[in-house]
Amino acid sequence: MHTDCYNSRMTDSPHVLAVGLATLDVVQTVERLPAPDEKLVARSVDVDAGGPALNAARTAALLGCDVTLVSVVGAGAIGEAVRAGLGAVRLDDRATGPGGAAVSTVLVTASTGERAVVSTNATGTSARGEVPDLAGVRAVLVDGHHLDLAVATAREARRRGIPVLLDGGSWKPGLEALLAQVDLALLSADFRVPAALRAARAPEPASILADVARLGPSVVAQSHGPGPIEVLGHGRTTTVAVPGAARVVDTLGAGDVLHGALLACLAAGPGALGPAVVDALAVAARVASASVAAPGTLGWARDAPLTERLRCDVGRFRSKCEVP
Repeated sequence: MHTDCYNSRMTDSPHVLAVGLATLDVVQTVERLPAPDEKLVARSVDVDAGGPALNAARTAALLGCDVTLVSVVGAGAIGEAVRAGLGAVRLDDRATGPGGAAVSTVLVTASTGERAVVSTNATGTSARGEVPDLAGVRAVLVDGHHLDLAVATAREARRRGIPVLLDGGSWKPGLEALLAQVDLALLSADFRVPAALRAARAPEPASILADVARLGPSVVAQSHGPGPIEVLGHGRTTTVAVPGAARVVDTLGAGDVLHGALLACLAAGPGALGPAVVDALAVAARVASASVAAPGTLGWARDAPLTERLRCDVGRFRSKCEVP
């Protein structure tokens, strides 16, 4: 380990929580997407645990955090396969019946690394809604799935002064209730606010940030793939550059990695939500950029020196932001 990665207060692994969707991903790499009624032969196939909250949790664990995932996984073959892919992440399984983790089918185009995803998400499942144990938790991520559980957890975390991060992949019914309990919302490029909740003006890129900020978060950011991340917070709008990847092999889960890395940074505590949040986003962007140069969501973690450098980047950020 690089001896300058952590100061004496960073030798522990801060505890963070991820609340949301877990899936079993069936990933096939293809030359191109099939046309209607066409059959293609895949270059390769891989089966692994996935989902926005689970992938973010695994990323935060790789970056030095002690992580608990609160999700619906369930029993049976699918549940067991998801559990096998958790790695160092602890699971608080909220399954209440026979339903469990969703199955996602993912097609990755070999030449571009772009992916197409079909998933049932949390449809047809329910989660036990009691608030998880937040003692010692330094930051919480919610992804908008299992909404009642997410709202209750985020509300209690905020009451305790624990930073709450939203992975805003897409708008989900009732999301405004969760946004009211969120400190930082990091949105995907495709995120849109329903017309009924937007300001009465023509849509424009900056308006999405402002419309979401009116619903509660003190900081709102939106990623744009390899383009700059837009940020609205602390009375100003700015951008964070995303480092270019040496080559793009697979974009699957890059957004989840971005959120997991940001969750690891927010484990510094409330100080990370101040002006330094721009630096946190820059660190998270470096991790996400590294992730697309390797196959699979966590393929980058097989490069031990790279993983150590990224872990050090996160550790240095937390050390700078922590209150003595």
